[in-house]
This record gives sequence, C-alpha cells and structure tokens, in this order.
Amino acid sequence: MTYWALNSVFLGIVAAVVLAGVVMKRTPRWGAVSLAAALLLAATAVFDNLMIAAGLVAYDPLRIQGWFIGVAPVEDFAYTVAAVVGLPALWVLLGPTKKRAGRA
Repeated sequence: MTYWALNSVFLGIVAAVVLAGVVMKRTPRWGAVSLAAALLLAATAVFDNLMIAAGLVAYDPLRIQGWFIGVAPVEDFAYTVAAVVGLPALWVLLGPTKKRAGRA
C-alpha cells in the first residue's frame, strides 16, 4: 500500500465531514482554517524535515510518489491537511445549533 492510498482514507473521511457540513449549512470559518493551514503546513515542513534528516522517521522509497519539500515527501503533509480541515469542520458540524446556543 502506498502512502497516498493510506492518505486517501483520511482525506476521504475529511471530505465526507466537510460535505455533510455544507449540506447542513454548518461550515467553519474558512479564512481562519486557511490561516491555521498555512501556519501548520509551515511548521510541518520545518519539523518533519528536521525529524527525517535526524533519522527519526524514514519512508519506504517504493511507497512514495517521489515529490519532496526538502527531504519530506509531499505525502507527509496530508495528515496536516486532514487535521486542519477535518477538526474544525467536525467541531462546527457537531456543535450546538444557533437556536440552542442562546439558551442557558
């Protein structure tokens, strides 16, 4: 199994959560999600490159696509995307509705 095949499971779940939110008209503030994504992807690029360069993490060359950001394969960034999009979408989807939010 390639890393993209594994990533497709997580990204598919995130897409389903976002789609459910869109259908129910309950989506996160995409501007805030975009800012968080930029910051977390930058941090991921720095720290994943450090961990890979230090030998803490290794990837099977036969299971990666071959595109890199530094020494980190692009597949490694899918988990950050899944977390930064999926968690806010799930939070808004499962949170209180506006009707219930005003009640004590």
